Amino acid sequence: LPLSAAANLRPGAEQKVVFITARVHPGETPSSFVCQGIIDFLVSHHPIAKVLRDHLVFKIAPMLNPDGVYLGNYRCSLMGFDLNRHWANPSPWAHPTLHGVKELIIDMYNNPKINLEFYIDIHAHSTMMNGFMYGNIFEDEERFQRQAVFPKLLCQNAEDFSYSSTSFNRDAVKAGTGRRFLGGLLNDTSYCYTLEVSFYSYILGGTASAVPYTEEAYMKLGRNVARTFLDYYRLNSLVEGPLAPTPKTR
Repeated sequence: LPLSAAANLRPGAEQKVVFITARVHPGETPSSFVCQGIIDFLVSHHPIAKVLRDHLVFKIAPMLNPDGVYLGNYRCSLMGFDLNRHWANPSPWAHPTLHGVKELIIDMYNNPKINLEFYIDIHAHSTMMNGFMYGNIFEDEERFQRQAVFPKLLCQNAEDFSYSSTSFNRDAVKAGTGRRFLGGLLNDTSYCYTLEVSFYSYILGGTASAVPYTEEAYMKLGRNVARTFLDYYRLNSLVEGPLAPTPKTR
């Protein structure tokens, strides 16, 4: 695919960046399938994917804890650390993947030609149903309301995504997570979320029946996350005019 032809990748062009990470907890395998769905969609020939590539730069770290995954750990790295509690001050020796990703994000944040617009960290949840998000709480009411737009749009695109299960918090126990740390670091035009998806099932709206998740269903959620960026940016006038009619993501 001729990705380099996009105007936003030309030298000196201002870039709007969406940064996505996954699998910081090795046992949360559904996060890898969701991330795979996002990647497969973004590099596809789908017309929505082409528009997204023309307007945005996606940076994706699909596995933040490769040593933990290799060892078969559930939550920790080779060194026994829960990496998702060490974003505030990651060690290049003890938390090298986190350290590298954080350095890259800070470099982008300090670059006046780059707007880091979204950070999404993908996880799986062992007790809740559906897909849902965690976001941050801000004193500025207008910023807080803007933060709710993306999950509301995703709820319209994905039958398994629950806005009612989405919550905004600042619990002390979550202070070292990517979503909390970067929410405090980045400016008020950036949105930081944890995307959670159930290990088990989702409840279809208006019914009581639980539909078991499959690998394909997780990847479909990823495709719908990617599609939602077009809705968000069309709403905010970055992408002008309607596309030619496009089929819903299967």
